[in-house]
Amino acid sequence: SGEVPGLLSILRRLKQAPEQEVRLLLLGLDNAGKTTVLKQLAAEDISHITPTQGFNIKSVQSAGFKLNVWDIGGQRKIRPYWRNYFENTDVLIYVIDSSDRKRFEETSLELAELLEEEKLATVPLLIFANKQDLMTAAPASELAESLRLHTIRDRMWQVQACSALTAEGIQDGMTWVCRNIKFRKKP
Repeated sequence: SGEVPGLLSILRRLKQAPEQEVRLLLLGLDNAGKTTVLKQLAAEDISHITPTQGFNIKSVQSAGFKLNVWDIGGQRKIRPYWRNYFENTDVLIYVIDSSDRKRFEETSLELAELLEEEKLATVPLLIFANKQDLMTAAPASELAESLRLHTIRDRMWQVQACSALTAEGIQDGMTWVCRNIKFRKKP
């Protein structure tokens, strides 16, 4: 079959403990491009993406990775439920629409709130500065500045410019993820 393997199956080789499932949280505001990133990772067809409505969690398992994906922002009522999904996260992947400067403040506040979560303490953070294929996209450096990333001291972090649509930058980001996973000791 001419199936293109998802990035995760390629990345499996990079995992230091191949038998251990890696748990990724893929979060960001609505319309940031999370579903498109997810489809690049798990090799699904991206031509018919429907928006994730409400507290709609997508859980995807692929090649020894497990991803939980949902829209953050608004939704004060359901936030307490999010915490059930924070347990045992290996890496937090935060997707931002780099072309939507009007929402930089909102996305920055949401990220700050996530980083204060006890269950996500010290979890490495990858920020995908997505939609770099658009002329109006802010460069990753400008995004890092708006988000005041240089103030993050309690974890490894990385900003990766990418276009989920063309897949550019996605593999570089995920390679960073694989290199920075902290392996949990088995209880």
